[in-house]
Amino acid sequence: MEGRIARIESEVAHLRTDVTDIKVDVRSLRDKMDTMSQRYDAKFDALRESIDSVKDSIGGVKDRISGVKDSVGGVKESIASAKIWAVLLYVTLAAAMCGTMARGFGWI
Repeated sequence: MEGRIARIESEVAHLRTDVTDIKVDVRSLRDKMDTMSQRYDAKFDALRESIDSVKDSIGGVKDRISGVKDSVGGVKESIASAKIWAVLLYVTLAAAMCGTMARGFGWI
């Protein structure tokens, strides 16, 4: 019976050393995970700042586009007034041409 107890004690000693090794491995893994977590947190913070700066620049572009939109409205108005002048010039040219033809053919 003494032999059995000695064998059990030696097996328990091996189990204790194995459990100690497992604890060390788990601690090292936990430390690595903490380090990775801190690195990724820093990367995500940098990404958030980058996204915020892009949002600000997009807001500036939006303001410039609205300014361009206002100037496009001014261009539309100037094109409309140019169309009116063009129609008036065409009518005047047609009247002058008809008058010249009438004078040339002796109708007037």
